[in-house]
Amino acid sequence: MDLLFKSQIYTLIELIPKGRVTSYGTLARAIGYPNHSRQVGNCLRDYPSEFPAHRVCNASGHITASCLDEFVVALKKEGVAVKGTKIQNFKTLFWDPLEEL
Repeated sequence: MDLLFKSQIYTLIELIPKGRVTSYGTLARAIGYPNHSRQVGNCLRDYPSEFPAHRVCNASGHITASCLDEFVVALKKEGVAVKGTKIQNFKTLFWDPLEEL
């Protein structure tokens, strides 16, 4: 994986406000790679502790990470409701760096 790509993705994820979420594809588009959502997910296979990876989900608001339980706990601490794997009020909580930065 290209280190610049990973660095840009990590920088954007760190900018996601608490209590907000975004998608893999939105992050990929924001750095100029609109068809690289899967690579964004690959970047999140190994991340530092205390990193807000729990704020990233798929385009329909589902948590697809293998650490679902940890992500649900982290999101609930930020006031984000999750039912099963689905983030409730996904559209309301959605953060798009191209619109908000």
